[in-house]
Amino acid sequence: MIESGSLTAGIDPGDFRLPPGTALRYERPAPELRDYLTSYAVLDSMVEGTRHGCEWMLPGWAQIWIVMTPEPIRVRIGNRGYEPSPGAVLYGVTSRAMPITARGGVTICIDVSPLGWARLFSRSAESFRDRLVPLETLLPGPLVSELGHALARSDRALQVKGILDDLFARRMGTPNPEEARIRQIWRAIADEDVADLTAAASLHGMAPRTASRLSKQYFGFPPKLLLMRSRFLRALLTLLDAGPGADHSQVPRGYHDRSHFLRDGRRFLGMTPRRFLAQPSPYAAAARRARRLVIGTPIPSLDRP
Repeated sequence: MIESGSLTAGIDPGDFRLPPGTALRYERPAPELRDYLTSYAVLDSMVEGTRHGCEWMLPGWAQIWIVMTPEPIRVRIGNRGYEPSPGAVLYGVTSRAMPITARGGVTICIDVSPLGWARLFSRSAESFRDRLVPLETLLPGPLVSELGHALARSDRALQVKGILDDLFARRMGTPNPEEARIRQIWRAIADEDVADLTAAASLHGMAPRTASRLSKQYFGFPPKLLLMRSRFLRALLTLLDAGPGADHSQVPRGYHDRSHFLRDGRRFLGMTPRRFLAQPSPYAAAARRARRLVIGTPIPSLDRP
């Protein structure tokens, strides 16, 4: 398997607390890329290390995955099932937790922010929300082939960051004219004190209709749902961090009552939060710890621009 850890100084992979038979790396992209690609991850496992079952991936922004596993990965998003074969795929912006089952091997993940979507892709994020498609659907075939071949020739560990930094630095050259407003919307989504995104945008001179249009184009969903998703994930992560001792009787911040929180649980998880917490997902938990140590936040959808 690959060597777990990070090129970021001071990171001890022992702090990831990985389950047996698995390995993981998290890397910070080059400074000039971090608003667009918020993190790189390399996930690896042995077949015998995946016998506990599927792992649960929380809703988030878009991701590019380079799948190098010997067999297809199984992914479910809502009622749709996918089995991406080895190659490059795109996970659109998601509003549902996703059960993922791999049978060993390496997968390289690139987290794409809304600003990254604006620079990389010409098509609307709304068209790909809660979907998984071949990366060639949105990027030129030669670029996708270059990406796949470069990573296949690498050690799939320490060399990955340099390869991705080089390739995407060349791709990210042209700014999108909407970037200032996209950044403004992203900041509002990340702000725990913002309850109405269109109202927050209007305070800064952006018309509500414009905020809604940009939200769908580059963030994938209407403003209201994005704020609901952020509020729910912050509350859920508090419970996940608490582990078996989590107090389910408390009303999380931003919620009127427990039933309000439970409704959001069914919306974003497909089940109650208590049931979700009972699902064994040790590798996903290790990945959240690793990302928090290296990037500063446990999941991409809570990153701040």
